[in-house]
Amino acid sequence: MSGIVSYGSYIPKYRIKSEEVARVWGEDPESIKNGISIQSKSVPSPDEDVATISVEAARNALKRRPIDPGEIGAIYVGSESHPYAVKPTATIVASAIGADFQIFSADYEFACKAGTAGMQNVKAMVDSGMIKYGMAIGADTSQGAPSDALEYSASAGGTAIIIGNKDPIAVINHTLSVTSDTPDFWRREGQPYPTHGERFTGEPAYFKHTVGASRLVMERAGTKPEDYSYAIFHQPNGKFPVRAAKTLGFREEQYRDGLLTPFIGNTYSAAMITGLSAVLDVASPGDRILAVSFGSGAGSDAFDITVTDAIEDMNRRAAPTIKEMMSNVKWIDYAVYAKFKKKIVFGENID
Repeated sequence: MSGIVSYGSYIPKYRIKSEEVARVWGEDPESIKNGISIQSKSVPSPDEDVATISVEAARNALKRRPIDPGEIGAIYVGSESHPYAVKPTATIVASAIGADFQIFSADYEFACKAGTAGMQNVKAMVDSGMIKYGMAIGADTSQGAPSDALEYSASAGGTAIIIGNKDPIAVINHTLSVTSDTPDFWRREGQPYPTHGERFTGEPAYFKHTVGASRLVMERAGTKPEDYSYAIFHQPNGKFPVRAAKTLGFREEQYRDGLLTPFIGNTYSAAMITGLSAVLDVASPGDRILAVSFGSGAGSDAFDITVTDAIEDMNRRAAPTIKEMMSNVKWIDYAVYAKFKKKIVFGENID
């Protein structure tokens, strides 16, 4: 049975605190911090984008399992902040890691679940025998307009998942998706920042799809919340995934290790699979994982996963762990953040 044979992540070291953003816009820092349960978020440096983040994540995945890049038959990169409107990110990754010329590659978009959509497609290709290994990446350098609520959460990061059927460290037992036309969040071509439906993003969007997909995959797997060691949900803020977990009957010790948004913000297409990366850093053979993504527009991908004995043979410390990357921090103020995110526009020099 196919599953995850390796994984790798990348989180920028630059961070800005929620209270610093609140200070600039005259907001109550404690109210903001408690309202969204986010203490700080990651910020990409000026030379980082979805391509560079994806390459770093891919290279970290290959450090943990020395797979011949020529045996990777597909690379799909899911993001809503690809550096080019017309020019795939996946081809950059393929070239950077030395993948073979004969390879399936494409960029995916479905808000924050584009990376997990790539995982499902890669798994199907492995199961069908079309490819030996495939790589799915979720990465973003997400956008939030100045003073908008998203500015407190929109962050940066990426995770690469390699799927195959040779000695997987975690078998994907079941996966399914739910989808509806729920326009809770959108950004038109050429617009620098997205628009969101504020409270509309909760009940009819996030919770309906996340909770619904979770229940459906558990029904298919014949499992209950108590059968899982870990539960990971898409995390646009620190409150939504906790509420979803409690609604489904999960305890704090089940969702705590995969909940990263309070410390690094919402990495969008990378959010759930980076939480999965954190869990795989500490998981043991036999652990069962429920992992559910969410993408606005709207839909969720759900995975029922079992960790295998092969994880004990993997050198998980061959690449930086999530805990290590979260500890490698360089704090910046709003002025540096605005410069890094190009929110400061410089005029032309006048002679």
